Amino acid sequence: MIVSAVLGFVLLGLVLLLALVLPSVTSNTIPFGVRIPSRYAADPVITGQAHLYRRRVLICGGIIAAAGVVSVAVTGQPLLLPLSVLVLVATWYGCFFLAHQEIRAAKLAGGWFEGLHQGIAVDTELRTNPPRFPWLWLAPAAVITASAAVIGILMYPSMPQTLAVHFGANGVPNRVEAKSVGSAFSLVFLQLGLTAFLAGIAAAIVRSRPDLDPARPMGSSRWARHYMSLGAKAVLGLVAMIDLGLMGSSLLMWTGTVTRWAPLVIVIPVLASVAATVAVLARNNRDRSENGEDTGLTHRDDDRYWRGGLIYVNREDPALLVPRRFGIGWTLNFGNPRAAMLLAGVVALIGLVLALRFAG
Repeated sequence: MIVSAVLGFVLLGLVLLLALVLPSVTSNTIPFGVRIPSRYAADPVITGQAHLYRRRVLICGGIIAAAGVVSVAVTGQPLLLPLSVLVLVATWYGCFFLAHQEIRAAKLAGGWFEGLHQGIAVDTELRTNPPRFPWLWLAPAAVITASAAVIGILMYPSMPQTLAVHFGANGVPNRVEAKSVGSAFSLVFLQLGLTAFLAGIAAAIVRSRPDLDPARPMGSSRWARHYMSLGAKAVLGLVAMIDLGLMGSSLLMWTGTVTRWAPLVIVIPVLASVAATVAVLARNNRDRSENGEDTGLTHRDDDRYWRGGLIYVNREDPALLVPRRFGIGWTLNFGNPRAAMLLAGVVALIGLVLALRFAG
């Protein structure tokens, strides 16, 4: 119980920290998902909403964390902590949306784009010479998954006839199944699916459409290529650590090991890799270089394609992935039919996880 409670509060803290720092790592021309000209980046409305957003997130996060402490103290179980994380994420979006609406209203009322020359910049070499897929970064995940499969095959004859396929928060098995290929290698199959899926995401990242600055097309293009390559490597590093956690969980199952520290086997590598991925991407999320380049153009006012500042829907844009308006990484173009296929893959993975979770 103590281990699960600590992990739950660590996750709450990481989500709260991410919510607080994201306004600082997002481009200053899209504060809270609103496209603005660079000359208004320091407008009092922008800075005021940023301060108000952080205050709201901090207060709400403190209340939610306190409620989590009370729930653990009263029930003696950390079961409500995952729900607290979901509540925090929902509250986070609520704080974001309030700031988004205020800034968008100020932009429209002030006519911030009036009289400006709007334009777009395109890197025409991205189709013929995109950033290379980092195959070497895929190797660790492939090696870990293959090793888990080989070890499982070698250990299969000596495995217990009854396998613990799920552990409770205290590290004690709460569900067992008879040994079979399906039960023994369930997590290996999950590793294969996750590795293939996230490798596909990494491939889509290096071919995604960057949001280039028309005022600095050359400089922003160089930065975008670097960021796409970095993002693909981060995703592949993340899946390697997830595979490592799943392999450790498989070894516990195959050897019949029972320990209160079992939750740490899979959670610690995943949390550490997620934190590292977020830190690396956040540090490089903005193009901060200055090279004197200035074409006199500004971004198009394209807010109409962004629902609530977060969801991108543009049927005229062939891109599958585009940079997020708020936060780090990429998001789907929900106007692209291929997005439905990708979401189907996500649903299939979730279905597999739930089937493994509740089978038997």
